[in-house]
Amino acid sequence: MTALPFPHQPSTSREFAPETTSVLALKELVASVYREQTKVQNLLSSLGFALRSFNNLNQFLELTPLMAARVTDADGGALILYKPNEQISLAHLHFQDAQVSQEIRQKLESVIAEVNTSDLTQQPPQATTSLPDYLDYQIRQTLNPSLKSYCTPILVKNIERGRLYVFSRPPQYVWTPTRRKLLQLVADQTAVAIANNELTLELRSKERQDRELEIASDIQLRLLPRKCPNIQGVILAAKCKTANRVGGDYYDFIPTNYDQLRSNHSEEVVSTSVPWSIVIGDVMGKGVPAGLIMTMTRGMLRAEVLNRHTPSHILQHLNRVMYADLDNSHRFVTLFYAEYNPKTRILSYSNAAHNPPLIWQTANHQIFALDTKGMLIGLDPDSDYEDAQIQLHSNDTIVYYTDGFTDAMNQNGERFGEERWQEAVHQACEIEQNPQEILDYLFNQVQQFIGVGNNNSDDMTLIVMKIA
Repeated sequence: MTALPFPHQPSTSREFAPETTSVLALKELVASVYREQTKVQNLLSSLGFALRSFNNLNQFLELTPLMAARVTDADGGALILYKPNEQISLAHLHFQDAQVSQEIRQKLESVIAEVNTSDLTQQPPQATTSLPDYLDYQIRQTLNPSLKSYCTPILVKNIERGRLYVFSRPPQYVWTPTRRKLLQLVADQTAVAIANNELTLELRSKERQDRELEIASDIQLRLLPRKCPNIQGVILAAKCKTANRVGGDYYDFIPTNYDQLRSNHSEEVVSTSVPWSIVIGDVMGKGVPAGLIMTMTRGMLRAEVLNRHTPSHILQHLNRVMYADLDNSHRFVTLFYAEYNPKTRILSYSNAAHNPPLIWQTANHQIFALDTKGMLIGLDPDSDYEDAQIQLHSNDTIVYYTDGFTDAMNQNGERFGEERWQEAVHQACEIEQNPQEILDYLFNQVQQFIGVGNNNSDDMTLIVMKIA
């Protein structure tokens, strides 16, 4: 009997080998993808850390081509930025091969030189007149054909500020959507770094301006009278409220005899019966330029007072001296100059187109303006000014003011106006006795008009002078 062979038993290992191989391959693929994702995440995390940590923009930009090349598996990268003068420059370049890197740098620099000196409107038809497209065109034409290039714009506030390039030599290299997104991500981070740097520079500039304005404001404050002088038979109150840190309003009390000044640390002025000059003015405009002109006006006027001329002659001389500087600056000054003699109680005055002060006469409870003909300081070098005088009596009150009061506007766009201002002055002198109380009352009336919490757009200066 012939023995029958046993049926062939397939080997278990051979039977499942293909399946096992597929599983291992899948696991390896997953592991490879995971490693690649981890690498990309680590690179982008490092870029984000650099964005938060670096205070120097150039340090961050130096990393940009390197990171762009790493996340896209490219051989190198280049960052080209646009300058404010419509020129472009090669900010940074990275390439693994040092020799190739030098060759690419030379070619890119030649391209940039060509672009910076080219008239895009005169380029061949195959080239576009758009700067980014023309740059891409020139780079493709200049680089070695075996070196593939890809790029993406760097957008800061929707404005293209540069382009980020990557270069690859392997023929099998494919510019996939994933690589495109990763390159765009690096470009976006670069744009954030540029925007943050510009914001930092703006903040630093603003801080410097704030410090300068603070210094200018302090100087101006020191030039204004620290306190009202003690003039025989006169009670004074004064206040200047600027719309900005530095204003163009000006007021001053100037002794006609400087021997009456007692120069000590507090600059206290002794009570005196000699004449005093009372001045109020307004430089057209606001801010530092107006403040500088105000300072110049103060110095020149104080020098003129020493000459002991009449008010009209003082304004005439001041106008001639300041005309050239004011004409060059396209600014003018309104000025009301008065001189009070405590012995005679006579107020002599002259006006250079300033808001005429209002006088309240207790005897008849009437208000009228103190005014003379005269043009702005700095408008015409040959301007003439007039003199006038008024005899003052006990309890007479004079209110000197700038146009910040009458030009004050409420939320409806309505001006406070001259009529409402005269009514306010009339009421203040009727119900208030002390000059400081009158001053506070008038400031409160205007503030209520423009609205509590709102600020006036113009400087406001007020002097209240009452005869005892």
